[in-house]
Amino acid sequence: MIKVTNINENTFEVEVKAASNSAHQVSVSDQYYKKLTNQPVSKEVLIKKSFEFLLERESNAMILSQFDLPVIQSYFSEYEENIKQRIQS
Repeated sequence: MIKVTNINENTFEVEVKAASNSAHQVSVSDQYYKKLTNQPVSKEVLIKKSFEFLLERESNAMILSQFDLPVIQSYFSEYEENIKQRIQS
C-alpha cells in the first residue's frame, strides 16, 4: 500500500506498507510536474504512480528516504516516458 501525504505545495511524505514499512520524503517542482503530466492529475497521483513504477523495479527498502522526483530518471532511463503513459491510462 502506498500513502501520499502533502507536507507543503511541493513536498510529500510517502508511506509504503510492505514486508517492511518505509517512509520517504519526495519533492516535485511545478515545472517538472507539468512536464510529466500535462494532465489534470494531482501531484499526489503523480507521486503515487512514480512509487508504483519504483516498486516494480526494487523493494521499498531500496528507495531513497528523501529525493527530488527527477532523480528517478537518473536511475531508470525509461521513467519519464513510462510515467506519462501511466498517467494517461
